[in-house]
Amino acid sequence: MEVEEMKTREKVVMVNKRIIHNMQQDVNFGMLFSNLVMFFIILTTGSVLFNANIHQIDTVEQAAQALKPLAGNAAYLLFAIGVIGTGFLAIPVLSGSLSYIVTESFGWKEGLDKKFKNAKAFYIIIAISLILGLSSNYIGISPINALIYSAILYGLTAPVLIAIILHITNNKKIMGENTNGKIYNILGFTTLVLMTVPGVILIYMQLQ
Repeated sequence: MEVEEMKTREKVVMVNKRIIHNMQQDVNFGMLFSNLVMFFIILTTGSVLFNANIHQIDTVEQAAQALKPLAGNAAYLLFAIGVIGTGFLAIPVLSGSLSYIVTESFGWKEGLDKKFKNAKAFYIIIAISLILGLSSNYIGISPINALIYSAILYGLTAPVLIAIILHITNNKKIMGENTNGKIYNILGFTTLVLMTVPGVILIYMQLQ
């Protein structure tokens, strides 16, 4: 989207160390705060649900009800605000990302800077993904289970993606002088190990 915006404004920007540094800061701050939010969500959910002896949640309504020990009668309102806020953030990103992935894989025209007639497949994929997401709750698919299974799938595929990224970022033919430094490689391989071990344990436990 940033590239499309630059093209639209007809600006030519040379990629230099300053731009890369700004991008690194953006990614680092984003990952820091997103992980802090995730940590407190896990902490709050675990402490509230465990003390309330709630171990099974299948619907969004049950999730809202489970917040009553923490938020009282305002639980539904609190949860609704959270879901709406998350939706505004996640839905455009996820549907857009999916459309970019599919269209780029098949070499179709893509981009939010293009009109519908110039990138029909791109916008049709966004529309279909939104319709499927909105209708899942009405055709018997539990959104909670969908979140759990998608998280499990991500956990199993993440080590592969991390390994590919590490290979690319250490390849001078691809990255030139901008290959990973020692610290980034240490952090990257540590993350690879931490993501691989739980995945292996999960598969092992399922096979027992």
